[in-house]
Amino acid sequence: MMSCYQLPGSQMRRLGLILMLPAALLGTFTFPTHVQTATAQASKQNSPLTISADVQEYNANTQVATARGNVQMLYPARQIKATAAQAQFFSQERRIDLSGNVYILQEGVNSIRAEKVTYLIDEGRFLALPQSNRQVESTYMVNDTEVGRQSN
Repeated sequence: MMSCYQLPGSQMRRLGLILMLPAALLGTFTFPTHVQTATAQASKQNSPLTISADVQEYNANTQVATARGNVQMLYPARQIKATAAQAQFFSQERRIDLSGNVYILQEGVNSIRAEKVTYLIDEGRFLALPQSNRQVESTYMVNDTEVGRQSN
């Protein structure tokens, strides 16, 4: 018997569709294994955004994907890495809501720590909110040599 790893790509896609079809008909499905990964499909105008978590579910009616538990988001095209307790991807609004001890690292140096962060994909903009009676913390690397050159 051939393992699923040896199946040609077209048969793997059919197998995936067959496994997903009953759940898609119900409108919502959950992937309850250790770590689940969802990656957007790449094309000439698109770049992959990968979200890994303990549990992920997708609601086909609202087109919202929810990831819970040890969430990790990678968006290499914009050099973004993030961790959180939960992430929700609103595909129609092109928005990602991260919540629960959110930490975002961009370009390997700039960072944001907050309780809730909304990432507006098309604008490349973060909106961060703290816990009650706390603050959002951001760290940005500033090149002082460029400032020194402009003032001379």
